[in-house]
Amino acid sequence: MVSKHREIESPQPFKPTKQQLVEAAGKTVPDVIGPDLRVLFCGINPGLYTAAVGHHFARPGNREDFVEGGRALRAKVRRYRPRIIAILGVGAYRQALAQPKAVIGEQAERIVNARVWVLPNPSGLNANYQLPDLVKLFRELRQAADKYYRED
Repeated sequence: MVSKHREIESPQPFKPTKQQLVEAAGKTVPDVIGPDLRVLFCGINPGLYTAAVGHHFARPGNREDFVEGGRALRAKVRRYRPRIIAILGVGAYRQALAQPKAVIGEQAERIVNARVWVLPNPSGLNANYQLPDLVKLFRELRQAADKYYRED
């Protein structure tokens, strides 16, 4: 009997050339955002690699202006009113929102009226948290989001 299934090769991820990285200077990646979200995930500003590829977290290893990003985040929270903001990267949170002693997890601080959670940056470059650790922390956020949603 001949199998009717064909092997499907998975396409290789797009990898920008050096020229495409140079051309990405000044480009941005559009927000994926809408009003009244249960959770708004917020990462660091995209580096050239991310801008060249056009996808969030394509390679978020570059450092950017965190303080200005914190101001922009507050404005977006006022406009879009998410219930929870999940900031991906404790270092980014500490710098952008002047919380130098922050740790992973729910924060006492609110941004506008939104609860704030800090989670590790999920980048593969972040060696401090392996996949099982990330799954546990993101699951805790999910459970809290479900609880807060039922309370509203």
